[in-house]
Amino acid sequence: MTKGYFADYVTIENNRETLENKREILNILLSDVVFLWGKHLQFKLDTSTIKREIKRDGGYGMQLLKDRIRKDGKVKEGNVLKVDSFLNHQMDTSLFREMGKEFKKRFEGEEINKILTIEASGIGIACLVAEEFHVPVVFAKKTQTKNIAGDVYKAQVESYTHGRVYDIIVSKEFIGKGDKVLLIDDFLANGKALEGLAEIVAASGAELVGAGIAIEKGFQVGGEIIRSKGIHLESLAIIESMDEKTGEIVFRE
Repeated sequence: MTKGYFADYVTIENNRETLENKREILNILLSDVVFLWGKHLQFKLDTSTIKREIKRDGGYGMQLLKDRIRKDGKVKEGNVLKVDSFLNHQMDTSLFREMGKEFKKRFEGEEINKILTIEASGIGIACLVAEEFHVPVVFAKKTQTKNIAGDVYKAQVESYTHGRVYDIIVSKEFIGKGDKVLLIDDFLANGKALEGLAEIVAASGAELVGAGIAIEKGFQVGGEIIRSKGIHLESLAIIESMDEKTGEIVFRE
């Protein structure tokens, strides 16, 4: 009997030792899991921070558009960039379609049910953006014509290119409370056009989701003004400087 008890004792001690070893191994594994999970969370936080920074700064720029500006854009006196061969006179709709896809990516997850732009140069781009979001386009008119019946929203806009102030008009029939609006335009220089469109959105009771710009002149104040208002601004190409003598165009990277 004594021998049997001793054998049982040895077995129990061996089992206890095995259990302790297993517990130790389990603790090590758990600590490794906690460590790796912490690294995973840190990685997610880091990458989400990077994404927010990219989004806030307008991304790294759309290379396709920048290449086209370098190829066909013409720098004129007074910091004027002519892109009328593909953007705002003759329009390259294939390029516009790619721009629409890019804006769709940059406003991914945003609820948008209406695109608002201003006549005339913004309309072509806005239509291809609207096609990506499957929503209608409304464009602000610069003159009130007979086919605009009823009440309208108005705002004053100063044109950098034309050097004059004019009214923009949107019928109250097409924008109002409950709408979630994305602004689209071809250029951003002094920011007055976007400010005018944002004013109309605010007056209508609609929600301003953000603004998408094809070309931003980063050396002018418009981008800074719009971002300072807390508006989510995405510019596909931001120009840091232009040289009318050499034709050189430098983009923000």
